[in-house]
Amino acid sequence: MQFSSKILSNVRIAPDYWRIRLTAPQEFVSARPGQFVMVRIADGITPLLRRPLAVFNLGTQASAGVTQVWFEMLYKVVGKGTALLSTLRESDVVDILGPLGNGFDLGNDDEEKLLVGGGIGLAPLYLLARELLKRSSPVRLFAGGRTRDDLLCLADFECLGVGRHCATEDGSFGAKGFVTVALNRHLDELGDKKATLYACGPDGMLHALAKIAAGRRLPCQVSLEGAMACGVGACLGCVATGKDHSPQTPDYRCVCTEGPVFESSELKWGV
Repeated sequence: MQFSSKILSNVRIAPDYWRIRLTAPQEFVSARPGQFVMVRIADGITPLLRRPLAVFNLGTQASAGVTQVWFEMLYKVVGKGTALLSTLRESDVVDILGPLGNGFDLGNDDEEKLLVGGGIGLAPLYLLARELLKRSSPVRLFAGGRTRDDLLCLADFECLGVGRHCATEDGSFGAKGFVTVALNRHLDELGDKKATLYACGPDGMLHALAKIAAGRRLPCQVSLEGAMACGVGACLGCVATGKDHSPQTPDYRCVCTEGPVFESSELKWGV
């Protein structure tokens, strides 16, 4: 669905990172963890294209006897569009298309859920953690980044009661190095117990996780950050390479409509 959304708050939470809360119609409460929206920031031609942003959180609040649906997103200022978004203030209006895409499969309740995020890749994992905990699944977060500034909204995850493991490449917070080291250590401790991996973040991290999942024969769902222009599968600008791809039989998956969440085993990672 397409709707006009009023900004309720838009605050910087770390250098280059922002958290924005907006209004939404009642139907938006059905948004699933892992889905995203396409945001039109201005009415002019600059920027021309919408920006894809994951749904971080959503809820309702009562005001003057009316229940208002709200949702939140995290974004990083990396170009003209997100820079413009960061200048908007309370009561400004943007145009939203969504929720879009296929979200995470919540899986079985009798297995541990291991969430792995890097930088802005933490954005779709909060709503996922919240929904998994409603099903009484044990949940752990493995958060990684270059520096402490890339570990976003850790207090929000902590308030949920999620177990937390952090790593930074420069050692400014948590263990020094890649978060996959802590993940592998925890998987060794689990032994033969069931677990599912959920991840969003840089391609290098997702490649490493796909290799870990394949080696340990664990299900792994990855949310890809494709360069989406339309968000509805019309432009085919955000395709990912499927597992059966070859020069003779191309296999491409449209991130915005077939994803953004995929089973890692369905993609061609070179593992």
